Amino acid sequence: MRILFLGDIVGLPGRKAVLHNLARIRDEESLDLIFANGENASGGYGLKQKHARELLKAGLDGITGGNHIWKYKDLYAMLDEDGRILRPHNYPEQLPGSGVRVFRKEGLPPVAVINLIGRTFMPPIDCPFAAVETVLDALPADIPVSIVDFHAEATGEKIAMGYFLEGKVSTVVGTHTHVQTNDAKVLPGGTAYLTDLGMCGAADSCLGMKPEIILDRYLTGLPRQLEAATGPGVLQGAIFDIDESTGKAVSMATFQRNG
Repeated sequence: MRILFLGDIVGLPGRKAVLHNLARIRDEESLDLIFANGENASGGYGLKQKHARELLKAGLDGITGGNHIWKYKDLYAMLDEDGRILRPHNYPEQLPGSGVRVFRKEGLPPVAVINLIGRTFMPPIDCPFAAVETVLDALPADIPVSIVDFHAEATGEKIAMGYFLEGKVSTVVGTHTHVQTNDAKVLPGGTAYLTDLGMCGAADSCLGMKPEIILDRYLTGLPRQLEAATGPGVLQGAIFDIDESTGKAVSMATFQRNG
């Protein structure tokens, strides 16, 4: 099984890059499934329902979230009703949606996707390590492949999660920091790992945002509302191959394509 997971989609340039290239990339890379983190897809913050539908229609099999997934309330019903969209599982249980979804596609074994959010340099939240352990204990035995999107700020916390889940899941990928890391590997226990997938957004930007606004904030110390950058986009993520029978990763490599 060959899977592509794209990093955070940021604003219109990120959406355009996904919409215009997804079908071609699926064919060129012989991909079985494609996932992406979509929590920044609408204007750089949050995910509107219309943009979620647009991205799914373009060919994404599933969309994960993060700390901005709650911005647009029109998405809440979709989080409950559409099994292809996730929010971090370690948010309170009474909130809309779920952080665990099982994707079933004809000709493939079922794939569990688990969405978690970190705690280091992030708002207070339930422990992601305890949350994922509970999830894995409850997953049916007939689901051999499992993928974790860990939406976290600190590289150390992400790496710790990778080793915590080594041999327990097929893949652990990090999102949130929008900078693709150079540590794609398969851990000895058969878990594919990457600290951060990067982003799908404007290539000439600061984490997908207009650089001049970021610079002004650093130079003056004054608060300014960030805005998604414009211009040609870039697609970043990772492609991993999974042994369908064992759920173990066979290979892991970063992916980057101009949009």
